[in-house]
Amino acid sequence: MKDIAIRLPTSLLRACVIGAVLIGAPAAWALSEYGIEGMGVVSTRDSEIRAAVSPDGQRIVWGSTDRTGGTGGWDLWQARLREGRWQDPQPLSLNTAGNDFDPAFSADGRWLYFFSNRPGGAGGDDLYRAPVLADGGFGDAVNLGAGVNSPGDEWAPSPGRDGRTLLFASDGFGGLGGHDLLVARWDGEAFVAPHPVPGVNTAADEFDAVWLGDGATLVFARSADAQSAPIQLQLAHCDGTRYVEAGALALSFNGVGAWTLGPGIDWSKPGELLVSGAATSPRAGKLDIYRMKAPAATGKTGCV
Repeated sequence: MKDIAIRLPTSLLRACVIGAVLIGAPAAWALSEYGIEGMGVVSTRDSEIRAAVSPDGQRIVWGSTDRTGGTGGWDLWQARLREGRWQDPQPLSLNTAGNDFDPAFSADGRWLYFFSNRPGGAGGDDLYRAPVLADGGFGDAVNLGAGVNSPGDEWAPSPGRDGRTLLFASDGFGGLGGHDLLVARWDGEAFVAPHPVPGVNTAADEFDAVWLGDGATLVFARSADAQSAPIQLQLAHCDGTRYVEAGALALSFNGVGAWTLGPGIDWSKPGELLVSGAATSPRAGKLDIYRMKAPAATGKTGCV
């Protein structure tokens, strides 16, 4: 399991001071390089990782490893948009005494995907989804099954825009080493037949990935060891058959030695990207949620 944000190295503090805006303010505010998301509500003194915004823009869900008030060690939280700002953060009813983490909304807003190590899974961390209810709650969580869940750990489910593809990370389906990025397809009943994302997997850990431009471009996390080593977000573009790395995502606090991870989608604002990390300013706690302009999806089709 990802054991991060609990023991953060001092190198995490290194970043450039960049002017930023408080996200959650009215839309007239302009986004510079980045802005912190929901200061004191979403981003707090605790560790917040991987946020997702619903297609209607009215709710944000994220994971926290140490925020008080939840059910277990790692919990999912939600805030609602009121008067132009995120308000009333609450732990989700989906939380268990285990770890529940890495949320992602489907593009149609019907489902919330996440991972959990709750009892009844295939082993380790498994992928789940729960129906999104109109009243702000969620229905019962359903395990996504043997097509994508192994005896190992599966992380960071990211459904494609059409709902028929699922991007995720696993260390249980073989591969080049550690966690690899995989894609599974919906066969009418389940996501099945995961295959490696072409061009990005290495002997290191690759995880926490999202597609831009319906798969033309990929943003993902890489670490020599996701349990203990620094994590950097990478950007890769599809050349028609495989992703070709363009290097580190251009973000001032995403340098070598940083802990930057958890890219997330705001389906209501496709030109923006949510990431987790620690800028020098603004900063709320250990790891915060930030919003940045999404890189241009300049790749080709053919990699999904």
